[in-house]
Amino acid sequence: MTASGTLLAVCVVRELHADAGSIGVTAIDKGPVDGPVRVGPYGAYADVQADRKHHGGFDKALYAYGQEDADFWGAQLGRDLAPGFFGENLRVAGFDVNASRVGDVWRIGETVEVEVTVPRTPCQTFARWVGGPDQRGWVKRFSAERRLGPYLRVVRGGRIQAGDPVVVVRTDPDAPGLLDGYVDPE
Repeated sequence: MTASGTLLAVCVVRELHADAGSIGVTAIDKGPVDGPVRVGPYGAYADVQADRKHHGGFDKALYAYGQEDADFWGAQLGRDLAPGFFGENLRVAGFDVNASRVGDVWRIGETVEVEVTVPRTPCQTFARWVGGPDQRGWVKRFSAERRLGPYLRVVRGGRIQAGDPVVVVRTDPDAPGLLDGYVDPE
């Protein structure tokens, strides 16, 4: 059986914010875009990454997060977590994105294909973004739940939009799982 789901939102940066980290600015504030969004080798058109050492590039062109995982965190934090809250480009529903295997290929819409590369490694910028009383220990808490979501490489570009199907079109049962060998950050 092939895993499949639905693309709920395509998110790009809404605005850059000052940040206490070494870069001094963050692009984690992402929100949904209406209509089709072009996707190319570096990700979604009009999206940016402030810290290109740790985000973006070909192997981290897009970040996907599952609605089921967002719902879990919403219950934990006592608030709704809209698409983009986690800094994700793609909010998907209908299959467990964390059960992906490295190298899995997903087709989104009619033409876009992406390949699972690595899990997200949460950082202090993410902890500051969550903010409030939940900031302290957030990186370890988020990591311990193993609801990290995958980074994706763009194999074939095109246009995608909310409502598009997401289908796992290729998987290797012998490939490592996304979270196999994952070590929580210290």
